[in-house]
Amino acid sequence: MIIGFCYIFSAQRVAGQDPLFTQFYSAPLYYNPAFTGISSGLRARFNYRNQWPTLPVDYRAYYFSADLGDRNLPGSGGIGLMVNSDNDGVGFIHNLELGLNLAVRIPISSFLIAQVGVKASFKQKSINWDDFVVTDQLNEKYGNIYQTAFTHPDENKKTFPDFAAGGILRTTNESGSFTGTLGFSVDHMFQPDESFLQTASSPLPKKWIGHADAVFQLGEKSSSSSFSSNGFADPLKLNPALLFISQNNFNTLEIGMNLMKFNVYLGGWYKTTVTGAVSNIFALLVGYNYRIAENTSVRFMYSYDIPISGAMMGTGGAHEISIVLEFSNIQIFGGNSTPSRYRSRSGNETMECSDFY
Repeated sequence: MIIGFCYIFSAQRVAGQDPLFTQFYSAPLYYNPAFTGISSGLRARFNYRNQWPTLPVDYRAYYFSADLGDRNLPGSGGIGLMVNSDNDGVGFIHNLELGLNLAVRIPISSFLIAQVGVKASFKQKSINWDDFVVTDQLNEKYGNIYQTAFTHPDENKKTFPDFAAGGILRTTNESGSFTGTLGFSVDHMFQPDESFLQTASSPLPKKWIGHADAVFQLGEKSSSSSFSSNGFADPLKLNPALLFISQNNFNTLEIGMNLMKFNVYLGGWYKTTVTGAVSNIFALLVGYNYRIAENTSVRFMYSYDIPISGAMMGTGGAHEISIVLEFSNIQIFGGNSTPSRYRSRSGNETMECSDFY
């Protein structure tokens, strides 16, 4: 793995980004800790991404998060935890992150709230030096046949703290048929050193994130207490969104829309790099939301990235799966009632809507 070897020891910094999920709406805490507890109840999210499956590398990412939105909490926001695992450096570097999220909710008016959130985590990078192939092992005719004189560093793990912060504005209307969200966050705030070498440093570049989305409900909600589908009266929900990320002078933009009817999700997304070697990808999404009970549901999502131009052609795109468990009636601090300051003038909990999160 000569390319990876040169990457580790080169004095040049390589422009790049953290793993990015196409289904960012199913991994909101990964992008902005202010999403922690944005809607009341308990949510658990599992995300898996297999990138470039036709290449002989192991670029896989696994992400789990759980958060509780409880308006009886001090600060009336939410608490959450996350576990993130992925491979990089042509697959021979493994990253593991364990984090805690906290968010504070700020009511501005009956139909406008803000949330501010922070994430504190510990990250560990580990490397398997035995996976490297260096030049003195190679024969020009027979390939890798020699013993190397290279002595690898003793350190094969690096552990360090990492922090992120963000904010969100969310608005809705009286009926709850529209919800709009605007947010901004920064990850790796203090640029921790992730180098394996004591004689060199490699600051983890800050990651700046901006996002916006809206949920439009076309049709009226059923007044029935039944949690089954309402047939053709079931309202259509549209969720256009965009996500912009900048890290280490490398920028990406993702824009598209999901729709849901009869508990079925369909979506289309366009992804592009807007700096350097431009690469364009179109992603298709399908999913299903299964109602286990009136306040309990599980959502399954699958998406596939299709490279349409640029350097990603021939890589096989990417497969992505997400599973979201939602328990909307769980509150553990002070019972199951919602404080009046989080209700609209009509008494409805209008700020707790949006089935897309």
